[in-house]
Amino acid sequence: MIEQDTIRLLRECDAGVKMGTSTMDGVLSHVKGSAFRDYLSSCKAAHEALDNEIQALLDRYHDSGKEPNPLAKGMSWMKTNMKLGMDGSDQAIADLMTDGCNMGVKSLSQYLNQYQAADEASKNIAKRLIGLEEQMAANIRQYL
Repeated sequence: MIEQDTIRLLRECDAGVKMGTSTMDGVLSHVKGSAFRDYLSSCKAAHEALDNEIQALLDRYHDSGKEPNPLAKGMSWMKTNMKLGMDGSDQAIADLMTDGCNMGVKSLSQYLNQYQAADEASKNIAKRLIGLEEQMAANIRQYL
């Protein structure tokens, strides 16, 4: 049970990180303010570093991880492009990113509660990812 919950939690963290970095990739070229762009770039780098840790743990369990749900990824892409097409301001981007962070915190918290038998290293990664998302949402409020 511990190993199964560990792998499942790591897979969800993997999918969450990939979704976040994909979204950041999609909006970075639209960001006008250099400080905001630099901040999003550093957030993306932090997510990628955490994904490397996730991949290392998944490799230990001989698991390839999980891609984000294609429907969720498509809906996110569509929402992002529609919103940016109507309003490409940094404020609109901050709004999109805040929504994404909040959804990430919610879903990762649910998975952390669902997979309680996961090992401590995996739970720690999930908590760190939740912390990254919470901090990001708080820090981009200034751009709303």
